[in-house]
Amino acid sequence: MNEITYRDAFKAALVEALTDDPRVFLIGEDVGHYGGCYAVSKGLLDEFGEQRIIDTPLSESGFVGAGIGAAIGGMRPIVEIMSVNFSLLALDQIINNAATLSHMSGGQISVPLVIRMSCGAGKQLAAQHSHSFEGIFAHIPGLKVLYPGTISDARYMLKMALADPNPVIIFEHVMLYNQTAQLPESRSIAPMEKAVIRKTGTDLSIITWGGCLYKAQQAAAELETHGFAIEIVDLRCLRPLDRETIIDSVRRTHKALIVDESWKSVAMSAEISATLAEQALWYLDAPIRRICAAEAPIPYADHLEQACLPQVHKIVDIALEMLNNLTPDNVGDE
Repeated sequence: MNEITYRDAFKAALVEALTDDPRVFLIGEDVGHYGGCYAVSKGLLDEFGEQRIIDTPLSESGFVGAGIGAAIGGMRPIVEIMSVNFSLLALDQIINNAATLSHMSGGQISVPLVIRMSCGAGKQLAAQHSHSFEGIFAHIPGLKVLYPGTISDARYMLKMALADPNPVIIFEHVMLYNQTAQLPESRSIAPMEKAVIRKTGTDLSIITWGGCLYKAQQAAAELETHGFAIEIVDLRCLRPLDRETIIDSVRRTHKALIVDESWKSVAMSAEISATLAEQALWYLDAPIRRICAAEAPIPYADHLEQACLPQVHKIVDIALEMLNNLTPDNVGDE
């Protein structure tokens, strides 16, 4: 196994896609000459040329629309939106066009488009560049929403997304880019729509995805020192949501803790909680708990930013309350 950064895993996926299929091209702000806001596409302009690596003006609605048109025309565009916050400028294109054209045309039009977005907090980029809006896109029929949290998924999910005839959103957490991990020699990963059990356990299910996955893994290791076996469910795909894997995990552990970097109100964590309440209530031995971002725009100051986000110590504290059957006074505040 080779140790590489997540950034290099995402880049290797782009290189493979561009090499294997002449229909694939990358378009977005600063993807070419600058090499990508987070250097994921650095060097690709020299390797593939300006017809395949296309810098755009600061107009998300414009270049996402161009990607949709190219996809309809038979190309396989990869559109990079610099920050998930900027994706709001392209919601009309994504929701009213990309997600709906196949349905509105009775299947006569397909939109094989991949949209990559950096997201998440932790780099002191404040409210302009730090939020987690994956729940907005997971709400929309016609889209598939992926959130790779492991080095293998960062490397191999893109190929699956490009093979899909419908639009796929891929979120890339900014705090993962510089992390290193072992890339297994096997190129085989689970289908992109399936959740994966990253660690088996019997006492508690931690359900999470993306940038919170490694925090959940650190918390599980600490909880093991207390004698508890924690199961970690990595959702990987937020739409369609693999409800069966979530329910099966809770059937084994009887307790569920959801860790979600987005806000708690009307979030993915709420959807997962509702799923468990509707379909797995009889398996639960304790109330479902959620750890989410504070209900405020992400601040700039480092200590405030860290205080806003789910952290390992918070996961451990809440998990111990659940495992020791304690009833907190502030269940609604984490």
